[in-house]
Amino acid sequence: MLTIVGLAIIFVIVGLLLTEKVSPVIAMVLVPFIGALLAGFDLAQIKEFYLDGTTSVIQIVVMFVFAILFFSIMGDAGVFKPLIDGLIKVTRGNVISVAVGTVLISVVAQLDGAGATTFLLVVPALLPLYQRLKMNPYMLFLLLAASAGITNMLPWGGPLARVATVLSADVEVIYRPLIMVQIIGITLTIIMAVILGMREKRRIIAEHGALVSGAEANHVAENADEKPLNPKLFWANVAIFIAAMIVLFANLLPPAFVFMLGTSVALLVNYRTPKEQIACINANAGGAIMMATIILAAGTFLGTLKGAGMLDSISKDLVSILPQALLPNLHYVTGFFGVPLELVLSTDAYYFGLFPVVEQITTDVGVEPAKSGYAVMIGSIVGTFVSPFSPALWMGLGLANLSMGKHIRYSFFWIWGLSLAIMFCSWVIGVI
Repeated sequence: MLTIVGLAIIFVIVGLLLTEKVSPVIAMVLVPFIGALLAGFDLAQIKEFYLDGTTSVIQIVVMFVFAILFFSIMGDAGVFKPLIDGLIKVTRGNVISVAVGTVLISVVAQLDGAGATTFLLVVPALLPLYQRLKMNPYMLFLLLAASAGITNMLPWGGPLARVATVLSADVEVIYRPLIMVQIIGITLTIIMAVILGMREKRRIIAEHGALVSGAEANHVAENADEKPLNPKLFWANVAIFIAAMIVLFANLLPPAFVFMLGTSVALLVNYRTPKEQIACINANAGGAIMMATIILAAGTFLGTLKGAGMLDSISKDLVSILPQALLPNLHYVTGFFGVPLELVLSTDAYYFGLFPVVEQITTDVGVEPAKSGYAVMIGSIVGTFVSPFSPALWMGLGLANLSMGKHIRYSFFWIWGLSLAIMFCSWVIGVI
């Protein structure tokens, strides 16, 4: 009975997420609640499931909200603008340099963990340059997607927050081994950018007879973003950012508290009155609040599945029918097909529908839960922005007036190959 109800809850939620009939919050709150009632649990028991589930994710929620606010304020203050502008200047006129610069700019732009911000920063800044140099704009989106996906492994990024939610783990602790994975991933992406850049040079010469000179590209606008809100405070904001990163990576304080402190100091420095400070929060908190509600809803969903014993029942029944040789490697298989699965599963469906089952099965046969999470995430995360389920990608393609179908056809196999290469390197260094 528990297996049937548990699978029904998962399938209904995944179906609702795929068809986008309702918001993820509604799906992950109402469906488990109804399922638990049908399974015979009373309100007192369901209350315990809710409390256990939301308690396990509350620190993730706090960190996510304040991290987004902090990086948004830093972006408004112009902290990242000189670096992006400098990279644009350096890469002008050289196709290979532009390709490599796209990777570096995308990494910087994705530091806030918000895909929409990345596309808003990178596409308007680089698309005119690609057009002037007669470079394929779909290459811009391929490199942006790969770079932003790898950077999105950060603790305040959505995928790792989802993994930590499922594992009921400290997001900062499970992030540490991923630092080396990110370094490897960015290095491999730069190598891919060089290869693509060389191929693009040959195409431009073949189709147009010659490359566009750097001088011809010089009048391309650098970055259409507005100037910092108060240029006089630029270095103060840089100091705040550096101090926050030092405290964060030195593990002197919990990440959520670091971003709470950093956000408070940044608001105090940049906005003088309570009215201005509240206006800043209102302007920047939309995406963070939405993700926070999803994570809290997911906590309720997972709390119900775990507390009611449904996940345990599902895993035991699946173990009885799956080949024994597959069970200890199920996380590898899931990670291997992670990028293709991004085309048919939304991020929430992948992490909150598929991953909990994979994690439960592999844990039961002796695989560390964190390693299972790493394999599933590393295998799919580079494909985040090749998925039609990514609103940020749709927005970016809309900015460039490009086609989703052409983007997927151009980028899919490069992204999948990069994902598998990162997975292999992660296995070599012992992360998965």
